[in-house]
Amino acid sequence: MSDAAAAQPQNGLILLDRAAGEMRRGRPVLIAAGDGDAALALAAETLSVEALRDFQALGQPFVALTLHRANVLHVRTAGTDPVLLTVTDRMTAATIRDMADPTTDLDHPLLGPFTAQRDAPARSVAAAIALAKRARLLPAVVVVALPADMAKSEAAARDIVIIDAEIALTHEETAARSLKRVASARVPLIDAESVEIVAFRPADGALEHLAIIVGRPNPDAPVLTRLHSECFTGDLLGSLRCDCGEQLRGAIRTMRDAGAGVLLYLAQEGRGIGLINKLRAYRLQDRGFDTIEANERLGFEADERLFLPAAEMLRHLGYERVRLLTNNPGKVAGLERCGISVSERVPHAFPANNHNEAYLATKKKKSGHYL
Repeated sequence: MSDAAAAQPQNGLILLDRAAGEMRRGRPVLIAAGDGDAALALAAETLSVEALRDFQALGQPFVALTLHRANVLHVRTAGTDPVLLTVTDRMTAATIRDMADPTTDLDHPLLGPFTAQRDAPARSVAAAIALAKRARLLPAVVVVALPADMAKSEAAARDIVIIDAEIALTHEETAARSLKRVASARVPLIDAESVEIVAFRPADGALEHLAIIVGRPNPDAPVLTRLHSECFTGDLLGSLRCDCGEQLRGAIRTMRDAGAGVLLYLAQEGRGIGLINKLRAYRLQDRGFDTIEANERLGFEADERLFLPAAEMLRHLGYERVRLLTNNPGKVAGLERCGISVSERVPHAFPANNHNEAYLATKKKKSGHYL
């Protein structure tokens, strides 16, 4: 592969990072999918009165929601995902923000009825939803389709970032394969003194993933390994709503006692939905929804995590076979799909408390965790 060809995916990821940043700031992004498919997109949760007026001046705007969120709003759909709803005269910017945010559902129980477009949405619309997820926003956007010549002139006039739809739709895998080892240091821990931390950075500008290496694992034998998604509330604050902190520190102790191991600390907060959306999910759980229902009401899948970053990190470190410290059969299957051999699942459970009893029961009943 030539240097120019190799640089194309990385340049696309850099542009993707700019586009995600613009969306987080409440600015529109132009998404182009070829064959005249171009759409101006804005995150629904950031929509202002002025921004909605601008979109209406350009053409007919639509609200794009995931099928999970559309089902919560009792939208009659054709089964397409995402789902497109026409922005009508009675819809205000506040209405559209409420359509995106389930934490306001009880405050506005009669938002509908809504009728979805019957035709499958354009590729640019699916890419806009993917970009909102990359920006760690709610997966709901306002879009307006634009002719190609108008799209270019609008982007130039407003200094709007243009992103290719395919980059937005495939960025997770591309970013995972772009991981590079950028720093390492010896960091003695309370539960294990012989520890090295290795940082891996993706080319898309996202947060680094960390490998916490306890002792000196033998690459010629299956390595005791844990995949641990970062959890600010559990790992750092000691939240009792989950068992993440116990799992993190317990895994390090287990590896110390075993003589060696690798804990991959993955930047996938809240099963991949981000900290702010996790807090929104907690609010929904306080209203009686379980952890899976809460994620889906937000418009996400029950679990948005990708296991390819973990597999790539293991390969960079020289490990192809693992003994996986987990109660989640999905992690075993996910790693093996990414080419890592799992020779054994090592149980890793901790007692429930009054605050996480229902959470653990849901993981066992609905996600098949061995608890």
